[in-house]
Amino acid sequence: MNKHGLLHPELAQLVTQIGHTDELTVCDAGLPIPNSVTRIDLALIQGVPSFMQTVEAVLTHTCIESVVIAEELAAVSPALHQALLARLEQESAARQQPITVTTISHEAFKARTVQSKAVVRTGECTPYANVIFQAGVTF
Repeated sequence: MNKHGLLHPELAQLVTQIGHTDELTVCDAGLPIPNSVTRIDLALIQGVPSFMQTVEAVLTHTCIESVVIAEELAAVSPALHQALLARLEQESAARQQPITVTTISHEAFKARTVQSKAVVRTGECTPYANVIFQAGVTF
């Protein structure tokens, strides 16, 4: 039994398998997931787990060098947008390396998810609560 790490077996396996520049998407309950991409479905009920809880788990167990978010997130869900940016800044400061944030349209975001090794679906129901993480390296 994993004592201190991720308890979800598929998510734990994904985190150990992704390499530099591989992409991993964390999404809300409504984002369409391409059939060609592995789906790790964490959603239990509306809001559980939350987007930020899942982001926190991913950031705690992976090294991220950049992220992609939909430009609509800032306008439609500003509180979540600010929470995500604040957490990314915290992670960047802790690692003493910048995390690049790129914004694209929601339509372009959906198309880009096909590049992800997996899409992790949360129970989040806040509009545009989606992020693509690009793995970095620890050295």
